[in-house]
Amino acid sequence: MTGYKLIRKRKDNSLGPLFINCRQRIPIGQWLEAQCIPTKGFAVRPGWHCTLKPVAPHLSTRGRVWCKVDLKGCQTYNRPESQGGTWVLSKRMKVLEVMNENTTR
Repeated sequence: MTGYKLIRKRKDNSLGPLFINCRQRIPIGQWLEAQCIPTKGFAVRPGWHCTLKPVAPHLSTRGRVWCKVDLKGCQTYNRPESQGGTWVLSKRMKVLEVMNENTTR
């Protein structure tokens, strides 16, 4: 399944998760297994959190980029459009491409 993930872009141009396990580096073109890392203040929803379209109005795009991703082992959750609509939680994810560099402004 193809999806989209908003990913933090660091000053050194490496990519990383937005909130949980934020020190992790996300390489392009490599399959990554999801980990369950309970974090205070966040619901425990194991998996890579992605959307079906590159939209998540509830999240800032400052310092972040949308990436097109390949997903395996997916589960979907219906969320309000204000949260990007359908969420996809995936057991495995591979970043295919960084879609828009202009979101780092």
